[in-house]
Amino acid sequence: VQLQASGGGLVQAGGSLRLACRASRRTISNNALGWFRQAPGKEREFVSSISWRGGDSYYAASVKGRFTISRDNAKNTMYLQMDSLRPEDTAVYYCAVARGSRSSSFPSDYNYWGQGTQVTVSS
Repeated sequence: VQLQASGGGLVQAGGSLRLACRASRRTISNNALGWFRQAPGKEREFVSSISWRGGDSYYAASVKGRFTISRDNAKNTMYLQMDSLRPEDTAVYYCAVARGSRSSSFPSDYNYWGQGTQVTVSS
């Protein structure tokens, strides 16, 4: 599986961005998917995940109520709608495909990772 993340950029605090992650080479419709992020000098952290059918989704406490994860299995694509962005959301955002169908917040449960897309939120 190859993952291509897009949609990052520079936005002012309070603004919105929509990230997309498109998978190629094989279908990801049977796998849970996730978004993680890594800020400079910090460890990679969980942002959100979604189960294979999209029925279950989870969010880190820091983004809950502001971010929305979704997927379109027909397009082999996952999205992360980010609203009310804050400077502390600044990071490289990575999409990932889990080994199984259940949502997970653990990076070790994911075996395919995208290259990352930079999100910068100015104050």
